[in-house]
Amino acid sequence: MSELETKELRDSILNGLNISFQRLIQEKKKNNSELAFSNKGKIVKVKAAEL
Repeated sequence: MSELETKELRDSILNGLNISFQRLIQEKKKNNSELAFSNKGKIVKVKAAEL
């Protein structure tokens, strides 16, 4: 795989992850749910409406 192909694949994967995360946030907002994140080793829950 060439460098250009690798960069294109990486960009496609990152774009897909971004779309997936946006859809997750939309779904959580619709259901008035929370998202859990890790911040410096501690679990932090955030209301989706706050994002």
